[in-house]
Amino acid sequence: MSFPLDYDHIRPLSFGGTLPAALSYDDSAAVILPVPLDRTTSYVPGTRNGPRELLLASAQVELWDEELGVDVHTRGIYTLPEMDLSHGSLEGAIARIHRTASGIMDSGKFLVTLGGEHSITPPLVAAAAARHPGLTVLQIDAHADLRDGYQGEHHSHASAMRRSLESAPVVQVGIRNISQEEVEVLSSLQTTIFYDWNMRDDPSWMSRVVEALTGPVYLTIDLDGLDPGLMPAVGTPEPGGLAWRELMTLLRQVFTTRDVVACDVVELCPIPGVWSPNFVAARLVYKLLTYKLGVSAP
Repeated sequence: MSFPLDYDHIRPLSFGGTLPAALSYDDSAAVILPVPLDRTTSYVPGTRNGPRELLLASAQVELWDEELGVDVHTRGIYTLPEMDLSHGSLEGAIARIHRTASGIMDSGKFLVTLGGEHSITPPLVAAAAARHPGLTVLQIDAHADLRDGYQGEHHSHASAMRRSLESAPVVQVGIRNISQEEVEVLSSLQTTIFYDWNMRDDPSWMSRVVEALTGPVYLTIDLDGLDPGLMPAVGTPEPGGLAWRELMTLLRQVFTTRDVVACDVVELCPIPGVWSPNFVAARLVYKLLTYKLGVSAP
């Protein structure tokens, strides 16, 4: 069968560009869903352009992964058209994301969603939690995103993890910007925070992150969780953050010891004329696919 698209879309791009033998939706192990939502950005706008620029850059990523010695494109990576969420209410957009993700997950595919702002994550987490009891969310991010609302919006990007907590507990890594409002409610929330300023004081901090993940895992990566020297193209860059090899080491541990059931990469805010961040984001997505499809999970 072909995937029943229930949304309008623009001309689609394929992750990895034009492949020698692209598989159908039914025959693919993974599905890429571009969701260019950009409604509540509070500093630099432009995340609506993130999915498309990431997909364009992905055509330059080599298919062979030198770390694992595999090319997981042979497992099938099917790219859906961009969702058009430019009209209607934010609540309606959230509902459509949830409905679309639910359909993909029900078909047994590994879903990788490309944002767009971080407010796309809660409906994705809700869809995963409904199908995977005991789910834990792993968040790589500079910001805690634990406000109950921001600038009058309940579904703000600054509330992404607060809304996600309504479906599953969260383990937060690389946090280096948090408000007093958020700190005051931490004790009442099911969240474990690894702060960027001191998490490396413990040489076994990555093992502690993995140990905090119980049951299946939903992975959300806000690109501002990376060092801004590597990833400057984000809406709210913060000093500090994870280095590339540091992030890869953590992700490989997670994928090899836990069942990662879905993931998203959000908040790419392309800078005109600066191409390297788009490529870094595309390379990151391919590493996620490689760790999932090229490594045997428990």
